[in-house]
Amino acid sequence: MSKSKKENQKLSGLFGYGGKWAVVVMLKVIAMLPFGCLYFLSDVLYLVIKDLVKYRNEVITDNLIHAFPEKSAGEILQLRNKFYRYFCDVSLESIKLYRLSEKELKKRIKFSGADELNDLAEKRNGALLLAFHYNNWEWSGALQQELNCKLLMVYNKMRDNEPMDNFLKKARERWGGEAVQMGLAAKVTYRLFEKQEPAVLGLIADQRALASSPLWAVFMNREAAFFSGPVKIARKTNQPIFFQQAKRLGRGMYEYSYSLLVEEPAQTDEREILLRYIEKMEEVIKSNPEYYLWSHKRWKHKRPEGTALIQ
Repeated sequence: MSKSKKENQKLSGLFGYGGKWAVVVMLKVIAMLPFGCLYFLSDVLYLVIKDLVKYRNEVITDNLIHAFPEKSAGEILQLRNKFYRYFCDVSLESIKLYRLSEKELKKRIKFSGADELNDLAEKRNGALLLAFHYNNWEWSGALQQELNCKLLMVYNKMRDNEPMDNFLKKARERWGGEAVQMGLAAKVTYRLFEKQEPAVLGLIADQRALASSPLWAVFMNREAAFFSGPVKIARKTNQPIFFQQAKRLGRGMYEYSYSLLVEEPAQTDEREILLRYIEKMEEVIKSNPEYYLWSHKRWKHKRPEGTALIQ
């Protein structure tokens, strides 16, 4: 490689890194805005991504058509527009988390079912909490303030964007919980379990898994792969599994509720555990479809030949 080419690559790398820092600085400024200004910005952003950018228009429409085949074209369009409005709100609310005060947070969110989660986590040396991309999942990290033990929040590290990864990690850990990289979740959980230090392992478990996953099931009328890690952890530790539901009470107002999904995972078939989780997700999604993350390419993979479908 020539010297000039190496220098150009170095400059490109420095510029790219500087650009990423600039974006983070902009996000920190947005996080300082009062909610009135934040939602004004959201209204503007809604028009931009809906009419000008048409953000993932085809993906969202295709996902909605498959999920709700009974709806007319007009109803799908209306639902897509509602999703765009929610998506803008929740995106800016997630940025706001970086500077959200404890006083403001307590005015905007409430919890139900945390007492049972606390009790069982203490009795059973920990618990698993399965959430999904519905309503504002980022603010749910404030659950740590309701717990008597550590909240471990599993996340997928952004290896190609360190400034953004640090920004998001700091925002998520503001209330005392610990962000744990996806690949380390099992190791950390087993270590705490062996030391008899109760912890609640929180996972956004509807992420798209690799096509090679052994767990395939029908989710919103389409075949989808699921990660096997959460089920394996629960069955090995026999820690109870809880389900998180996020209900929107108003703009920037949420209620997070926790219900017992599986009390004895070690005595429950892994397929049954997954089906219960899917059933709860579908129940919530169908009640208010616009609050699910339809822009995600959740159903991108096709089930490999020879992989059984869980029914």
